[in-house]
Amino acid sequence: MKQNLAYVAADTLETFMTDVFSALGVPRPEAAICADVLITADKRGIDSHGVNRLKPIYYDRIRAGIQYPATRFEVLKETLGTAVVDGHNGMGMVVAERSMRMAVEKARETGLGMVAVRNSTHYGIAGYYALMAVRAGMIGITGTNARPSVAPTFGVENMLGTNPITFGMPTDEPFPFVLDCATSITQRGKIEADARTGKPVPQGLVIDRQGAVLSDPQAVLKALIDGSAALLPLGGAGEETGGYKGYGYATAVEILCAALQAGSYLKMLSGADAQGNRIPYPLGHFFLAINIDAFSGLDVFKRTAGEILRTLRTSRKAPGQAHIYTAGEKEHLAEITRREKGIPINASLQQEIRLMQQELHLSGYDWPF
Repeated sequence: MKQNLAYVAADTLETFMTDVFSALGVPRPEAAICADVLITADKRGIDSHGVNRLKPIYYDRIRAGIQYPATRFEVLKETLGTAVVDGHNGMGMVVAERSMRMAVEKARETGLGMVAVRNSTHYGIAGYYALMAVRAGMIGITGTNARPSVAPTFGVENMLGTNPITFGMPTDEPFPFVLDCATSITQRGKIEADARTGKPVPQGLVIDRQGAVLSDPQAVLKALIDGSAALLPLGGAGEETGGYKGYGYATAVEILCAALQAGSYLKMLSGADAQGNRIPYPLGHFFLAINIDAFSGLDVFKRTAGEILRTLRTSRKAPGQAHIYTAGEKEHLAEITRREKGIPINASLQQEIRLMQQELHLSGYDWPF
């Protein structure tokens, strides 16, 4: 299928997204944070969580009244090293950025800082917040639950979210170690991106209520919404290939994102009430910052981490393989490429951008489409 790709400068897209959020009622400084989270995903090659999600997640939810553009950040409980926060269904990126900032500040004082959040919303790529800690010379760890879409091992019902758990660690290389991935094999944003280009979903990622695999991306998205299909956890169906591991990690994230902060979980995150009316997705997150200077010291840590990664990359390669990658390397390479070439925008996304621009009466963008 011809995709009619256009390449747009990251700065242009970031300005547009800031304008969109601002026009929807997000205060301008907070709109800039939201746009920065999304454009960071695009810059790093994570197309499933950048401008691709602007309309179906944030734009549509704000206009539907199930996500609030003005964020009320309420600290419910606090100690020297911890905090519990209520985001009151505001902008998840704003809640998350401030929460990780709190965690980092606490870690400077106590060595460890952790913030648990309830009643937040979709916060974009988890790696953004892990990188905040990395830039402060710390280890960053974050996780979030999400609307139910993943079946437990031996089950077919969508119960758990894709529930990423993400690690960011500084190294002595040009890029940090950043492991940012879901605890399911794939996630909804990737399927949304595939649906825009007509790319089929690979076999063994999604099952229906009878356990049969699904591959048509449009049908999969519809089935995930009505609950007649579910994503599979890391490792796949059953136990033979370790599906119980992904299921277990997803459950651990669910507990950490709900039990620490007395938040919502599982089907409570479906976005609908008992009558089927749309309601907010009151997500939970956690943010952990670890001050490396409280342990081995930053220079020692970075050198050791770098040596581990370099040793892995120079180990024996499989036949036909030219390179072994470490987490965060491909994103670093994508940033270099996209800095020069721009962000790829397919025909479907071009239409959405034009639609939002028209509906919000925005102008002044130099689009190449």
